[in-house]
Parts: sequence; C-alpha cells; structure tokens
Amino acid sequence: MKTKEKIISTLQKRIIILDGATGTELSKRGMPQGIMPEAWALENPGILKAIHAEYQDAGADIVYACTFGANRIKLAEYGMRNVEEINRKLLLLANEAVNNRALVAGDIGPTGGFVKPFGKLEFEEAVAVFKEQIRGLCAGGADLLVIETMMDIQEARAALIAAKETTGVFVMVTMTFDQSGRTLFGTDPLSALITLQGLGADAVGVNCATGPEGMQAIIKSLKPFATVPLVAKPNAGIPKLIGKKTVFTMGPESFAKEAKKLITAGANIVGGCCGTTPCHIRLLKDAASAMRPQAVVRKSVSALSSARKAVIIDAQSPPLVIGEKINPTGKKSLQQELLAGHFSLLRVLATEQEAHKPALLDVNVGVPHIDEKKAMQGAIESLAGAVTLPLVIDSANPCVIEAALRIYPGRALINSISAEKEKLRLLPIARKYGAMFILLPLSGKGIPSSLSERKRIIRRVFNEAKRRGLTKDDIIVDGLVMSMASNPEFASLTLKTVEWARRVFGVHTVIGLSNVSFGLPNRQMINAAYLAMALRKGLTCAIADPLIVRLLRKKMIQKIVSRKGAGPEILRDCFPGQSQRQIKPLKKIARIEDKIYQAILEGNRDSIEALLKEGLAKGLGAYRIIEELVIPAIMKVGDLFDKKIYFLPQLIAGAESVRKAFSYLKPHIKKDFVRSRKKHLILMATVKGDIHDIGKNIVILILESNGFKVVDLGKDVSAQKIVAAALRYRPDVVGLSALMTTTMVRMKEVIALARKSKLSVKFIVGGAVVSAPYARSIGAEYARNATDAVRFMKGLKKAKVQAWASKS
Repeated sequence: MKTKEKIISTLQKRIIILDGATGTELSKRGMPQGIMPEAWALENPGILKAIHAEYQDAGADIVYACTFGANRIKLAEYGMRNVEEINRKLLLLANEAVNNRALVAGDIGPTGGFVKPFGKLEFEEAVAVFKEQIRGLCAGGADLLVIETMMDIQEARAALIAAKETTGVFVMVTMTFDQSGRTLFGTDPLSALITLQGLGADAVGVNCATGPEGMQAIIKSLKPFATVPLVAKPNAGIPKLIGKKTVFTMGPESFAKEAKKLITAGANIVGGCCGTTPCHIRLLKDAASAMRPQAVVRKSVSALSSARKAVIIDAQSPPLVIGEKINPTGKKSLQQELLAGHFSLLRVLATEQEAHKPALLDVNVGVPHIDEKKAMQGAIESLAGAVTLPLVIDSANPCVIEAALRIYPGRALINSISAEKEKLRLLPIARKYGAMFILLPLSGKGIPSSLSERKRIIRRVFNEAKRRGLTKDDIIVDGLVMSMASNPEFASLTLKTVEWARRVFGVHTVIGLSNVSFGLPNRQMINAAYLAMALRKGLTCAIADPLIVRLLRKKMIQKIVSRKGAGPEILRDCFPGQSQRQIKPLKKIARIEDKIYQAILEGNRDSIEALLKEGLAKGLGAYRIIEELVIPAIMKVGDLFDKKIYFLPQLIAGAESVRKAFSYLKPHIKKDFVRSRKKHLILMATVKGDIHDIGKNIVILILESNGFKVVDLGKDVSAQKIVAAALRYRPDVVGLSALMTTTMVRMKEVIALARKSKLSVKFIVGGAVVSAPYARSIGAEYARNATDAVRFMKGLKKAKVQAWASKS
C-alpha cells in the first residue's frame, strides 16, 4: 500500500498523532539564540536525531523533519545556499532516527516575505522557492509534506500548488490564527478551509499561537464544511516569562486532557507545537487511543471564498446576488482606464457594490485590443485588498480564466463553461485550482430553443466534469436568460430550465437578471417581477446590480413569491407609485479633499498622484494636504487595523499610498519649511537572538507614513550595537521588538546598558509576547501595535519633550 493511501486508511480507523516542538527542544539541548535551527541541527545531528527518536518512542505516527525555514529566502539571510541538499540531509537524519517506525514529513514554513497581491514577492517566484525546497525533501525520502504556521493564505496557496505540481504525496496545510480568530492578513478559518481543501490539500487545520483550548472552537466550526480531515497542533499553553526563562505553562496532563476535546470537536490529526515535549505527546497518544475519529461528513461543498470571507451557498437565503457592474461594456471611462493598466474606477465599482451587500462580485475586463490576461491579473491584485467578497472570473478566453485562477487568493467561481470544445478544456483547470463554475447550456450551435436540448447539454457538461473529479456541488447552472423584446417565449423557457436544474437535477442555479429587460421600458419593474418568478422556480443566484435588488425587501419578495402568476402587475401592488422611480446610488464623493483622504484610507495607489495634482491645482497646498488629509487618513487606517476591521494587506496598501503621496508632494513644499520642521527620530531593532522582524517592519512602515524618521538596525541586534547606534544617531526614541519570550529578556539588557552608558533616551517596546507590565518593569513604554507607536511619537511632538539628556 502506498504511503498516501496508508494515511487515508489509518484516518478512517483512529486518530493520527503528530510529534511536538523541535525548536524549543533544540534550545533546551544547547542551541544558542539567534542561530538558524536548520544550520545548528546539521552541525549537531546526534541531538536532532535524539529528539526525533524520542517523539517516535512517545507514540508519534508522523515526525516533522527540521526543515521549517529551509527555503531559499530564509537560508540566504544566514549566507546558506544549496537548498535542495540541506533539505535532503535533514530528511535523511529524520528517517535515520525513526528507522521506519514512523512516517517523516517534510516541514515547510513561511518565507518571511509577503506574496502578491498582499506584498511584493511575485507569486510564481514564491512557487519556485517552495518547489526548490520540496525537491530536496522528496530526495531525502519525505513520506508526506506539511505546510505550517501560515498567516498569508496566498503564501499557503503558493506552497500547496508547488507541492501538487512537484509530487503526489499526502499534503497537510495548517494556518495560524490570533486571538481575534483571523490571521495577521485577515483570513478567517472557514475561508482558509474552503480555499485550501478546494485547491487539493489532503488535510487542513491550525497550529501554533494558542493552546488546545483556543483551537477547539475553530475545529468545531470547520467540521460541518470540511471535505478533508482536520489537523490541530497547539502550543503547550501561552508562554510566560519567569525570571529569564520562557515557560510554557501547560503540563503534559493538562495538555492531553484539553487535546481530547479537540478530537471531540472533530480533529482527526493531533500533535503539539511550541513548548510541547515527548512527554506531552506520550500522554496525548494515551488519551487518543480510546477515541474514535469523527468521519469527514461531506464529500463536497458549494462554497466560495476570498482571502477574508467565505460564502456557503447552501446557507444563503436566495437570491444570492452576484454584482454585475465590473464590466466595461458601455462604460467608456472604465475601458480607457483598463487599457491604460489602471484600476481605480474598478475599485470604486467594487466598493460601491459591496456596500449594498451582494454575495459575490463578477469581474469582466474584456475590451477590444486589451491584453486581457494581464488586465484580469491586475484587477484581481487590485480587488484582493479592496473588498472582502469572493470574485467571479468572467471571460470568454480560457487562458485568461486559467491565469486568474492561479493567482486568486481564494476559491473563485468561473463564468462560464459550456459544451463548446474550447470551454470544456477549462474543466481540469477548475479541478486543479478548486474553482466552482457556471454551466452555460450552449453547445456552439446557437441558443437551445427547447428544455430537452438544454437538459441534454447540461448533462453532457456535468458528465465531463464528473470524469474530472468535480461534483454537482461545484456547479451552478445558468438558466440562459434572453431579452423578452427579442423572443418572449425564451423568458418562460429560462424559468423551466431553472426549475428542472434545481428541483430535478439537483444543482444550484443562476440567471443574468438584466438580460430579460434589455430593450424594454420600465426595466427595474420587469427585472424585479422576473426575479420573483425565478425565485418561485428555485433560483439560487442572480447576476444583477445590487442596488436594484435592494428594492426587493424581504417581505415584498415573500409576498410576490407566494402568489401564483407573479408578474409586473403584482409589483405595482407591492411598490405603489414606484414603477418609474429610479434607485439612487450611494452618494458620490465630490470634494477633492475627501477624494484624497479616501484614496489613502482605501490604499488606492493608482489614483493618489492624480488626486494630489488636482488638489494642488485647486490651491490646497502641499503642507495642508499632508497635515490635514494624508496623516489623518493613515492614522484612521491604523485605528481600523487596531480594531481588526483592516488587516495587514490594507495597512501596507495605505502606508504605500502615503509614501507615494510624500514623494509626489516633496518638491512642492518650501525648502525653508522643510529645514525648519524637525522630524522626531526613532531607532528600531529586533533584539539579539530574535530573527523575526515582520512586526517591526510594519511599525517602521507606519511611522514613516506619519512623517517620522526611522533608522532600522534590523534583526538579531546585540545590546552593544543598539547602544552604539543610539550614541551615533541620537534618536528621540529607541524601539525594541521581540517575538519570543526567550528573547524579550534582551530588552532589559539593552536598557540596562543604555543607563550604564548614562543615556536617558526613551525606550518603547513591543512584540507578540511583550506586555505593558513587562515594559514598565524594565523602564520602557509599551506599544501594542503600530498605531500605539505612532500615538506615542505624536505625544512626544505635542509635549515638546526633550528626549535626549546625557550626563557627563
């Protein structure tokens, strides 16, 4: 039996046990702080092999090789190359240690970079980085792959695609969620599940960040929608600093007791992350041995996702509205902008529709003479951070759809696949990228004029889809609406198609609502009446203007649907005096001041320079724009980030918009004003032994966006270097960052050395494990996040604090 089949078979019988922490065990056994674990492990193979063997002896079915950071980007930070060989050797060490008594997983962690559309790392470059690592893991004999501790769903997708395109082994993917229930990038557990299981992950779950009690609700919420086994690999509780040591407070007995609840909640694969030991895993194995796994309850699910939102179609009350306005047909301004490679108007159309609460947004960028593939990719990158709604990829060109699906950070809906030969080749592509699709009952021989012909086409496309591994849950049948002006009988045929597809064939249905009234007067009334009739026949979705659908209040829909022969005359009863009434769109932003503020708030980098140019032409003045518009807007971005309304992608987009604004406005500010305006300076560093700098870099980005000058010393910086730099640059404030409790004690050492050097510079500290009481205990201010850091610096400015005092 192949290893993948063996894992699947075992999961049907019992809980699979994973190993515990490797990093904390290496530290206990002599690994110095600030050293890359993979490098130290290669230099001390006996210690690494002993850890692997102890986990296997404790009952772990799967042991993770020590390859978490062994990718090209991470290794380069330590001057290490030969990525494939490093991974191969570490896999071989793990295999030697367990000696075929356990399976060995090739462990794949984040690169440390931000992948487009949320960062600057090209998606295909990220895929290439992971493929290189995976080749080494496979060469070393990896039985399976695990992609873990992912915060960016797009990076997780890149790693999963790399795995699926490189090997056929079992692949698990686990994400890391904070106390808000989302990743740093804003992805919630359900969105991650829908995206990753659709993309082909063999198991999906959560690891790190919290103890087992913090994961139980997540696992329980995912189980009803999971088509794959669920994984939970929690920490041994939340770490605490006792003296100079980091202590994970949850002992093996408590850990095993709480982990049993994870199994009850629906976890099929369970292990331990930071702070867990072989003893934790031994007691976990004992606790799980008497428990039967909960079976995967679904083989498929009708669901779509973006990076920040999942839409379960079965759970929606019809009609599920698909916003139709991102389509350049008849929109000259949008056509011109798309041809120029800009997406500001597209973002406006998206956010306007989202305000009226559709479920999905249809995206079509088809313009004559356009590079449609490039335009669609640009549209997806622009919209991924601008709206939360899942997208519908709408194109007549299969190559465009394929390119879009590859980079879309979620599970998309294809619009559409028909029985035409060129379109049928999209079926394996839909399967590969986990997309749902709209089935259009066309065969290339004109519009089918009978229900029987439409049924035949629908069955044909479905059979082809089924052969590719797709199910009815992956399909939404289009009723194929035609204008009543050209042939009134087609309106009735569409309703019959919808009724048969939903109630007999058993699939979800959709219509392009506005098509029915094309060329007719009183279009809103006709659309509303037709929507009501389609709902009576079992319609699931409607591609429509969300503003129009809002007219149909829920009680009105119910009134219409409950009456036979629903038509325009009933609409007049439900909406007296509104037959000619037009629905007003959202109020447009008119003032240039508001447009500039909104562009920063929305991170609209495409339009900010044009808006600034307009503002200057209208006499606003560069200083006024900065002080009254740009800085207040980026502060608002920080507030929204603090409240978990915005997440890292929106924070970065806003900061980059500000940076672009500053660059544009700089020549317009009088030189004497620039000289007279003293910028407060902050010196930033991640302390010695800590190689994590994402949080610090975010703080720097926001500080610079607010006009402060920053000197960045980088990560893993000794106290001596930090104090020496403080003497050289004489900052107003020194900012220190640490992610681990084992390294945050270095903050105290830095401050002590500064005081010993008779420097009274102010210190501000932050990081995932740092707290306000700890900051006070070492004589520093505490910043929970970038917004707090900006508030502190602004407080210095307002109080005119003289931050420097030196004693001779």
